[in-house]
Amino acid sequence: MAGQRARPLNGSFNNVPVLHSNQPEIVKGPGILVNTSPGSAIAAETNQPLKNATFTFNGEFGVHMHHKYYPQDSSKLGGRRARGLLTVAAIAINPGSTPVTLRFKKGSVKNSFEAPYHPNKLMGVKPLGPRPWNTGPGDATAVQILRGELDRKLSSKVIIPPNSRKVIVSTVLPARGIMNGLLRGTSDGPFEMAVIAAEETQDEQALIAVLDRGKLAPGRIYLNRIREIQSGQVFSRVAGVALGDEYKASIQHDLSQGSLHVPLTSTRKHHFGTRDIQVNQLSTRMLDSAVNNVGTYGVRFDVDLNLAGQGAHELVLSHPVASGRSQFTAFRGSIGIKTDKGYQEVHVGMRSGQSLSIADLDLKGGKNNPVTVSVVYPADATPGHLLSVVPVTQLAMLRQREQMLEAARRAQAEAKARKVKPSVAPPAVNAKPVPEVRTATPVARPAPQPVRTMAPPPPPLIAAPRGGPSVMPPAMIMPSRVNESLEQRYRDAIRAQQEWLRRLQGR
Repeated sequence: MAGQRARPLNGSFNNVPVLHSNQPEIVKGPGILVNTSPGSAIAAETNQPLKNATFTFNGEFGVHMHHKYYPQDSSKLGGRRARGLLTVAAIAINPGSTPVTLRFKKGSVKNSFEAPYHPNKLMGVKPLGPRPWNTGPGDATAVQILRGELDRKLSSKVIIPPNSRKVIVSTVLPARGIMNGLLRGTSDGPFEMAVIAAEETQDEQALIAVLDRGKLAPGRIYLNRIREIQSGQVFSRVAGVALGDEYKASIQHDLSQGSLHVPLTSTRKHHFGTRDIQVNQLSTRMLDSAVNNVGTYGVRFDVDLNLAGQGAHELVLSHPVASGRSQFTAFRGSIGIKTDKGYQEVHVGMRSGQSLSIADLDLKGGKNNPVTVSVVYPADATPGHLLSVVPVTQLAMLRQREQMLEAARRAQAEAKARKVKPSVAPPAVNAKPVPEVRTATPVARPAPQPVRTMAPPPPPLIAAPRGGPSVMPPAMIMPSRVNESLEQRYRDAIRAQQEWLRRLQGR
């Protein structure tokens, strides 16, 4: 990304209110998780009342729930004994004198036993099948929202009688499991909502009784850090109502003037120098909630890229990180990509610090090349991504540099394992260094130190025929025999340098 800058998207959120229930993320037992009715509930940790996140829904609305169940009673964690079971339920409350009808257009609720995640098979970029239930609960629900589908287990219509409560969705979560729920619907009148947790029951009246007891579920670990949350030093989880379930943006760019880089799910700390912060605000929240919807979980992002340019390019998703941080899974979710050739969906498993090509783009000169990127941001992700369109050659150079640096590191590690300390650094990489992107957050890129060496230069990167539309372009991949040859050359170079120094010392 030499000499290049990221551009702001300057998109906007709509105003659809969404109830977010993600604090506490780890639920220890039964009780209320969030409630938008007027009043308060008693916190298990302090035995003090905590004010509700008061809000009245009317018209379009959404629900996002994301919780883990780790019961306080360790005998319920499983193992030799049966796992404990926690029912997480969303309850609609009609305080008025006329019935209110809720209609659901799309949505899904899944837990980690219904939709397990298989990391060994799903890291990198892969085509998305028609039923992606092995991608984790966060992605499984987001896919159905992305596709505009309503899970067949959910009701398309719920009528709330006057002055009454009704369970609109529930799921049973075994101990040590994770659940995620996303819903989009409309109402023909005002109503309130609550999310509760109940152990060992699915009976509707028993679930409503949890609401009537007026006690919050245990697990609220941020109650003693309220000042840090308010000052922005600590990011809690969201328990409240955010305004916005969709973010839309459009940008025009001439690739003959340079590559395109735009922030996606940017935050106050991670906006890549653009000052473009894609975070929607909370209308109301619980005291221990985050102050805004930084995670944007469940929000649909639609980004229109209107590109001028010609030839082979790559659509790339990155997650830059500050130096010194240990690597973590930064994104595991699904992305829809629409071009003039059609629509495709890919699953992306990305670690922090990675840049992955998610689609090949063959741009036609003299015309606009529209590309739309759509993602319902999954709960199993960390915001602060960069979306780029770059020439194939630019990404190929990065991959070649990564291969060479990795080979050098391996050679050094092997030499150290043999208790032979290299007297000099590994040989210079025979590829043009790629300067850092100018961002607010520095990206760790270890640079090799150039030294004179008797080893021959590494072979040039050879582009293979292009593969499928949603996997890593072969032009970026070096064959294994090339990797082996490259590693051997570095080993030979280090041995040659060591031998040369021994001879000098012998003189």
